[in-house]
Formats: sequence, C-alpha cells, structure tokens
Amino acid sequence: MEAAGCTYQFRIALLGDAAVGKTSLLRRYVAGARRAEPEPEPTVGVDVCSRVLQLRAGLRVKLQLWDTAGHERFRCVTRSFYRNTVGALLVFDVANRESFEHIHAWQQEVLSAQGPGKVIFLLVGHKCDLSTRCVSTQEAEELAASLGMAFLETSAKSNCNVDLAFDTVTHAIEQALQQGDIKLEEDWTGVRLLHRAPTPRSPRRKQDSGPCQC
Repeated sequence: MEAAGCTYQFRIALLGDAAVGKTSLLRRYVAGARRAEPEPEPTVGVDVCSRVLQLRAGLRVKLQLWDTAGHERFRCVTRSFYRNTVGALLVFDVANRESFEHIHAWQQEVLSAQGPGKVIFLLVGHKCDLSTRCVSTQEAEELAASLGMAFLETSAKSNCNVDLAFDTVTHAIEQALQQGDIKLEEDWTGVRLLHRAPTPRSPRRKQDSGPCQC
C-alpha cells in the first residue's frame, strides 16, 4: 500500500532485550503472510520501516515502525527515539525468563524520556511456538495488568497474532487520539497529521423550478 492519502503517521517502537525476536516480528508484519525470512542478524542501533493500515472508513494511517537494539551498548542511541514515540511493543521471549523480568525497566526508560504525548504500550510474549517456555500466560497477563497495558502472545515463525499485535496498538492510538487523550503537538512527531480527511458534504437540495413550462 502506498502512503498517499494517509491521514496520520504513528511512530511505534519495538523494545526489549536482545534476541527476543523483535526484528523477526517486525519483518513478518511488514511482509504479511509471506514465508518468514531466516533469523536476522542482531540490530545495531535502530532500524525503521513502514506499513500503511486502513482503520475505518476514510481513515488510513502510515505506521513508522522502529526496531531498536536490545544490547546495553546501544542504549545511548536508542533512548533518543523514545521521546517521539506514541506506541511501544514491549517484547520478551517466553523461553527467556530474564527478558520478561526486564520489561518493567524497558517501560520506565520510555516513560522517563516521554515527550508531550501519551504512549500506548502492549506487552508481547514472543516465540509462543516454543515448547521450552518458562513464563506462563497467566503470569504475563498479571504483569500487563499491573503495568496498565494489554497482553498478547505472538510467533513470527508460525505467524501467530503478528498482525493482531500491531493492529491492537494502532487502534488504541487512534481511539486515544479521537478521545483527546493524545494530541497533535508541533514539536512532537509521535503522531503527525499527513492529510486532512475530507469533510463529508451535505447533499444539495435541488431548487424548485416551479411548474413545468413545457
């Protein structure tokens, strides 16, 4: 889909420890139902791609999707992007207990650098296809509730809930924008207005021309 005709641009970041599968998740979402690519190399700094999404009648949004490195040595680079983020997928590996325990710290990093706009968070338990999981669904749901966000399990390998994860965040941003919880700010690019949606016109009444003069 082309970005032409999009009303808004939303900047959304994927955050989490190294090797939890953020890049695979993003690539699967951008590629759609096509076959998943081989395991990608670790992200260095940040990488960005985009996808256009149709939300409701007459409203299309461009998603600017930021893939951030999970290694500590890249944090000084990635932190600079948090201020202009309106949505964040906090990703952990269900087979990596440590990555789950670091989720609260990832959220705090975003909140400490937060700009004028509200950030919509989604907790994502990735690699749910693995049988060696050490974080239960119930435990993850309880953490998500305590942090004030929704929770989904995903798998880039089996294409489980990949679209749903990004769609959930996008729809939540759009709803918050319509309700006024998120506002367009001049110095904040978390949400950008790209094109004003046309205002529906009322049908014009045909003037009465009087009796037929035939």
